[in-house]
Amino acid sequence: MAEAGSFAEKVKQQADIVRVVGEYIRLRKTGQNFTGLCPFHQEKTPSFAVHPVRQIYHCFGCGAGGDVFKFVMEMDKCAFPEAVRAVAEKCGIPIPRPRERTPEEHRENQARAALVELHREAAAFFARQLREGAEGRVARAYLEERALTEEAMDRFGLGYAPSSGDALLRRLQSRYPEKVLEASGLFSRDSGGRFYDRFRRRIMFPIANDAGKIIAFGGRALGDDHPKYMNSPETPIYSKSSVLYHLDRAKEAIRRNDGVILVEGYMDAIAVARAGIAAVVASCGTSLAEPQIKLLGRFTRRVVVNYDPDTAGQAATERSLALLLEQEFDVRVLALPGGADPDKYLREQGSEAYRNLLAQAPAYLDYLIGRARSMDRSTTAGKLAAVNFLMPYVQRLPSRLLRSEWATRIASELRVDEPVLRESLRRAAAERRGEVKPRPELLALPVSPAERRLMQMLVEAQGFRQKLSGEILAGGLHLGLETEKIFAALAARAAEPLDAAAFASSLDDRDRRMLFEILFEESPEATWEEAESCLAVLRQRGIERQLADLQRQIETSVPPEQLRGLLEERLKLQRQMHAAAPSK
Repeated sequence: MAEAGSFAEKVKQQADIVRVVGEYIRLRKTGQNFTGLCPFHQEKTPSFAVHPVRQIYHCFGCGAGGDVFKFVMEMDKCAFPEAVRAVAEKCGIPIPRPRERTPEEHRENQARAALVELHREAAAFFARQLREGAEGRVARAYLEERALTEEAMDRFGLGYAPSSGDALLRRLQSRYPEKVLEASGLFSRDSGGRFYDRFRRRIMFPIANDAGKIIAFGGRALGDDHPKYMNSPETPIYSKSSVLYHLDRAKEAIRRNDGVILVEGYMDAIAVARAGIAAVVASCGTSLAEPQIKLLGRFTRRVVVNYDPDTAGQAATERSLALLLEQEFDVRVLALPGGADPDKYLREQGSEAYRNLLAQAPAYLDYLIGRARSMDRSTTAGKLAAVNFLMPYVQRLPSRLLRSEWATRIASELRVDEPVLRESLRRAAAERRGEVKPRPELLALPVSPAERRLMQMLVEAQGFRQKLSGEILAGGLHLGLETEKIFAALAARAAEPLDAAAFASSLDDRDRRMLFEILFEESPEATWEEAESCLAVLRQRGIERQLADLQRQIETSVPPEQLRGLLEERLKLQRQMHAAAPSK
């Protein structure tokens, strides 16, 4: 609450709530008020109102309401002091400098201000070297090969650090004391204690905080120098785990779209932004850290993770997913086909192809289950490894409902017994283990109720056994099931009377036991309506398997014309799956 006489009270008196709210959502004047779609719940008819006289907002749909500070706190997921500062900046109200309590605080503030100014000058120096320097021609040629125009180089503030060891040093050493130069992270010392430029013969990417102040750099080597990418070290103004590249330019688009694309590198972020998708940030090649996730959470809780699809990229994706799940983000995963990173894919395939894949990016659960299904699950140990691959993600889910949904999906997709899996997960959580212990009953091959009932009908339903077997064989509904051999054998005998005991003796031991267990279960009299319901379940599962196979093909290297066909086929199957879903 703004106290009388405080700076917050002054801001509240001078702020225009219509102007502030209008930066986040589209408002239109309706009588004396302004109305728009509520940003706090999904709606198609505007029920959100802003009162310009009383300087308040209220949603008649969900009940959200308050003053300008409350609105910014809710939208930016920030505390009251940050909201006051944000409103002041939006309304052009000068922010008083914080009172320095001690001489030490005064010195620290001065040092930080000097470092920010030094980085601004360094960025201007690097940009000038790229545009005008003799060595800059080579760097420009490299960037042009990567499809960057001069306009793009200027837009993203790209620069070049020349190969001499003291070009930047000579530019700045007369303007800043040695202590500030050393603290900046832009210089190192040789064995004799002399300064030299940390970045040499590198393309330079300025790294800004979310307020747009340059606080660090990333340098990409030209030639064979190592490391390929080098970042500024930690400094008083830069902590790599608390900064996201391009957030300063992307934050308004992220708020507006309520979503963000998370990529690994500078060039990836630039490529996606140049494709017209402004809501993109990069973790600068490092694993996503908790402070970065909390920073993102101020703007949105919907993320598409689009890391490189190589082994390191997959590992980074999975680490990021685990942290994002803990913070209850809505996450999807975009794995580009052909092993391409976003920059390469956009250059080769174009923005339309990228947008199509982005629109179809699977939810994190589908991505992870797809990874688990790609493991060799032909052995007990392999199936257990697939279950244990998913375990850390299940344990990090804060919602019991979500954990329950995951258990159901994992059991279905990996063909493990659901009740036993739930109990194993519960025990692992209670014992603080990150894996489930091997239990034979967990990995026993389950047979769905639909399969069990159809088997009973193929043995007992004399009136429509042949018709039923024809439906199964014509649709290939038994293919890929653990019970495939039993169905094939039953369908082959559908035209003749069946002796269950004699038939079972023709099966291998595992299938014979399974069939006998199913035939001993009590069952009502079979009807064709029930048979059709069970067939619908198998059709649904068949489409799910085809979709999984298509997704694996899409994620491999395929020509553009073939990829287009695969995407169309996937859309067709998704529609079929919706149509084939059993009615509830």
